[in-house]
Amino acid sequence: MTENTVQELPPVNGQAAATMWADYLASRDISEDQAPHHVAESFGDHPALADELLNEILHGTKRATSSLASDYAYYGERVPQPEDHCIICNGAGEPRAILRIISVDRASFFEVDEQFAAAEGEGDLSLAYWRREHEKFWRRTQKSIGREWSPEDTQAPGGELILERFEICWPEEYAG
Repeated sequence: MTENTVQELPPVNGQAAATMWADYLASRDISEDQAPHHVAESFGDHPALADELLNEILHGTKRATSSLASDYAYYGERVPQPEDHCIICNGAGEPRAILRIISVDRASFFEVDEQFAAAEGEGDLSLAYWRREHEKFWRRTQKSIGREWSPEDTQAPGGELILERFEICWPEEYAG
């Protein structure tokens, strides 16, 4: 894969995600009408990256993620909020775990600190690694939708980064 190519992720297995969500709600004695907002998705922009990031969530230290605020507007999606949940899927679109969003902040690319970079749980956990890999990622994903992107874009209103911290809440063997 080149830096300018994005392989599409397969669609999420909606039936399996709905089953996982129902099992989670039942285990917590939460009725569907009282359920928190949730989405089902893979992290990353291609199957191998989705699998790598999922592995870091389930078996590593990944407890944070970042995204572009402008992507939520572009795709007509809701910006994550604390207490939202995410059914995280592998590179084949199969649900593997449920995450609970603990906090959501907005910042520029240049305001991301060492602690947040380490919480993303990727590479050598350094800020330098985080900046290098995320800049490549966002240049690639934005190019795929016909946009040029640079870190300076995150200093403009609507261009900020969305910085999420999360915990695994399901299945039980990964929670805690």
